Amino acid sequence: MKGLALLRRNLLVSPPVAALLYAAALVFLLWMMGSTIAGVLAQRELYSGATTLLAQIEGRKSPSARRGANDVAVPSGSPFLEGATVTVAGAGLVQRVADAVTKVGGSVLSTQVDLQGNESKAGFVNVAASCEVDQPGLQQLIYDLEAGLPLLFVDQLVVQAPPAVVSTGEGRLRVLLTVSGQWQGGR
Repeated sequence: MKGLALLRRNLLVSPPVAALLYAAALVFLLWMMGSTIAGVLAQRELYSGATTLLAQIEGRKSPSARRGANDVAVPSGSPFLEGATVTVAGAGLVQRVADAVTKVGGSVLSTQVDLQGNESKAGFVNVAASCEVDQPGLQQLIYDLEAGLPLLFVDQLVVQAPPAVVSTGEGRLRVLLTVSGQWQGGR
C-alpha cells in the first residue's frame, strides 16, 4: 500500500515520467494487437492452403481447375482403397489389378489377398497376382498400377520368360507381382 501511494505521488509530481510510462504501455498494447492480428492472418492462410489441398485430394475440383504446372491432368479419386471392410477393400484391389492386366492384353492366372501381412497392421492390403502378359505390356502394366488412383505400390515383381520368348522376343511372360495399397477403414 505504501509503494502504491509513493508511485502515485511520483507520477503526479513528475509528468514526464507519467507520459513516458503511458507511451510505453501504449506501444506495448499496439505491439500485442499487431502480433495477434498477424497470427490470425497466418492461421487463416494455413487454413486456406489446407482446405485447397483437401479439395484437390478428395477430387472436388473440376478437371480444368486441377491441371499441374506442365498442363498435365491430375488423376481424380481417392488415394486410399475404398471399402467398408478390409475384405471389401481387398476385393477392390484384386479387381483393380485384374483390370490393369486385362487392359494390356494379359490374363490373370491366380490372385491371393493378404490381409494379415507385415504391413497390414499399418492399414495396407496386399495382393499377389500371377499373370501372363506380353513384353511391351509389362511396362504399361506397372505404370498403370503405380500411376493411378488409388495409390498402389508394386512391392515385388518376378518375371519368367520361356525359352521361346528369350530367343524370339515374342510371346507371353509369366509375371508374379505383389501390389499393396492403403485402406483407411470404413469412413
